[in-house]
Amino acid sequence: MEWITAENVIAVGTALVGVLVTLAVVWIDRFSPQRKRLGYRVQLNTPLHREENRDSEVMTVREGQVVGIAAPANGSTLVLLRIENDRELDISSEDYGSSIEPHGLRITFGERTVQGVVATVPAGWESVRDDLERAPGLGRDGNAVLVPKAALERGQYFKLLVQLSGGVADRDVKIDGSLQGGTIRRNRSTTPDEKPVRFSPTSRNVVIVLTACVVALAAIIVREQTPPPIGCARGTLTVTGSTAFAPALRAAARQYEKDCEGSTVTVDVHGSTAGIRELAQAGPGKEAVIAFSDGRKPGGFPELRENRVAVSLFTLVMNDGVPVDDLTLDQVRRVYRGEIRNWGDLVPGLDRPVLLVSRDANSGTRQVFQRRVLDRNEPANSSQDCRTSDDPESKVVRCELDSTEQVLATVARLPGAVGYAELRATEGREGLHRVAVDGRRPLVEELGGSGYPYREIEYAYTWGLPPADSLTSSFLTYLRAGRGQDVISAHGHLPCATPKGLVVCGEG
Repeated sequence: MEWITAENVIAVGTALVGVLVTLAVVWIDRFSPQRKRLGYRVQLNTPLHREENRDSEVMTVREGQVVGIAAPANGSTLVLLRIENDRELDISSEDYGSSIEPHGLRITFGERTVQGVVATVPAGWESVRDDLERAPGLGRDGNAVLVPKAALERGQYFKLLVQLSGGVADRDVKIDGSLQGGTIRRNRSTTPDEKPVRFSPTSRNVVIVLTACVVALAAIIVREQTPPPIGCARGTLTVTGSTAFAPALRAAARQYEKDCEGSTVTVDVHGSTAGIRELAQAGPGKEAVIAFSDGRKPGGFPELRENRVAVSLFTLVMNDGVPVDDLTLDQVRRVYRGEIRNWGDLVPGLDRPVLLVSRDANSGTRQVFQRRVLDRNEPANSSQDCRTSDDPESKVVRCELDSTEQVLATVARLPGAVGYAELRATEGREGLHRVAVDGRRPLVEELGGSGYPYREIEYAYTWGLPPADSLTSSFLTYLRAGRGQDVISAHGHLPCATPKGLVVCGEG
């Protein structure tokens, strides 16, 4: 079955782990027997010094005092221990083991001698004080303090103030004894500077496990939402042809190489016509080449197979010195026939000669302009510097440049200049502005209904039908039906495979 995949198995397994952990925690917290625990910690460990000019008195502690503290001598140390019931279950005197009878606990301090010890109990806990004072009582034996079997309810504690013959490290303070149904362990001191614990250890562990499960599921979901393209292929591929479509092709090539390891897609464009000729010269079986063309290929290449990929928009651009942002189709044609030689014919009071800045004969952008807008070829080239005419018989100053970038830079630089370019290439340009045609502006969202003429289908040509498992076929599928569509849309083109694209590309 299709749903039995590695990703789905991991997802289901992760979800089950989260559910089982939750059920286990509920069982442990609600139904399983809890263990008793006696905790202890060192709260004070400080040396004592006797002043020679003062009489030292025996330290006494009235509440719960069992054994006095001797007069301090130089080198003595005072240690304060807190012993408490830090779990939910009460501890009775019968819970203490019999290994150190008749006492319940034996606290040792390394090699130091215990010189004195007193016990203090908070007011109101008389039963705890009674247990500490009841025979055999609190005592000392060499380096040890012997503690009676004191019953402690939940949260109850007592403290032992111990005088030692010398300094002792906290780690050397140890308790010997046993607790039936429980443990005796050192716990952690909470100081006033610390924040109270918000989660119990069990709650914290549950949160960690469930968070890991959620992260794992999210990673699987994200992977499912952005899968690698189907049918990745290895090898090398050269993409040539349209300069207008080149930015989108370069971005798509980089993304394909990232998605499909082992593939190299090189974009080397020189114009639509030049790309078609390069593909025809490559022939079958020599190298993988795709040629993109703004519009259908010229005749004479029956072996080349076409694929409609996207719709590209183009626009007229004008130098900002000419306050015209809308021309009728008839006015555009009259300008390029040389019937309008000065923009003053359209803008009264303006004296600015018309300068036509065009692309070379290999340009698909120029071919689309001639086919879709002028309905004829442009006039002959008459200028080398795009400013003055080299042909005295020419009706208009017109120059040809090799790239869209050169056209845009020249139009922005020369007052009175007009040219054309792929729409996206004109964004953010200073010194020039776009020109509408018959009040219609180049907008992708209005394609199919506005009647804007300066647009064309981008065709991808291959030598015959490429093998289904080839890099050529894979990259075309990536552009037409894969993630490449998102790249094409981001660069201002309309993919033919989208609902609107199917309509516009079908119109031809």
